[in-house]
Amino acid sequence: MSDVPQAGDRQDRLIQEREHDPYQDGKKLKSPTACPVCNALYLRGRWTWADVPEGAASHVCPACQRIEDRVPAAFLTVRGDFFQNRKDEIINLIHNYAERERTEHPLKRIMSSEVRQNTLSLTLTDAHLARGIGVALHRAYQGDLDYQYTKEDIMLRVSWERS
Repeated sequence: MSDVPQAGDRQDRLIQEREHDPYQDGKKLKSPTACPVCNALYLRGRWTWADVPEGAASHVCPACQRIEDRVPAAFLTVRGDFFQNRKDEIINLIHNYAERERTEHPLKRIMSSEVRQNTLSLTLTDAHLARGIGVALHRAYQGDLDYQYTKEDIMLRVSWERS
């Protein structure tokens, strides 16, 4: 078998992670463990929203730790005249998408948002959330969507623009 890439091989999608995300625990926590900040519950290997049982251990979840440290996993920038003309509609789409994701995945949250002239800048606790919002914007309004990963592939910058 040849080591030469063949047509259809998706080697451009293969990400060799050089450095692990320091906000993702390398070890499993005791189950159940509750976040004292947001009350998310670590249960059977994942963070979820559920009632915190008596006797649960306490540990700050990765999303709350990122928010406290002000270290986002992703940045999302929305810009252009189209955004300026439909600002409320686009912001609603973004917040509705983020809220749906947060209800299923407690670690997917918007950390901050800022609107200046015809640009919206968001910081997020999860790269998949940024990418999902970018895809949702592109599906709804077309425009130009771009992704930029850091060299270590632990942070994502998503940019969506439409004139």
